[in-house]
Amino acid sequence: MPQDKTAKRDWLRLPVVSAGAEYLVMGNLMRRNILTYKAPERNEGYDLICINPDPRYTPRKREVAQVRVQVKSRYATDCDRGFPIQEKSLDAFDYLVVVLSIGKFYGKHDGSTGMEAVEYFTLSNDFIKAHHNKSSSWQKVRLKHLQKELLPFKNEVGFEQIARDLGIPLPQKVRG
Repeated sequence: MPQDKTAKRDWLRLPVVSAGAEYLVMGNLMRRNILTYKAPERNEGYDLICINPDPRYTPRKREVAQVRVQVKSRYATDCDRGFPIQEKSLDAFDYLVVVLSIGKFYGKHDGSTGMEAVEYFTLSNDFIKAHHNKSSSWQKVRLKHLQKELLPFKNEVGFEQIARDLGIPLPQKVRG
């Protein structure tokens, strides 16, 4: 039976998956030796705050004392990699991490197939501002046609931007 075009669309809301995405990003940043704290629920503009784990570290030129991270999760691995973000939030974070996680949901897919490894894209505030589309009420950032441009920001390479900004070297064992 054809669907009534005026019928309200059922959106799949997965608050556990959204919270999990924040903890996944937090764990990956901490794995890189970036001290990361979760912001309070419903905090405006960012979800995580990152600092250098050395309590005596003083940021050098081009480094910062803290980095604010917004996390956007997309449960659909077959999505267009776009996500909504309001213009008023653009000055509230330093980096935005997009997390792609569960499986295929578009078309006839119900999410039970297409599970892949979680992907992370750590995008700078400048990148988000440059690709922000405020022409619709959704105010989205669309990444669908930016696959090559996204590669330098994927997974661990993306997290390195935050480590660099905080002056955190790669953990290395110094042998005598």
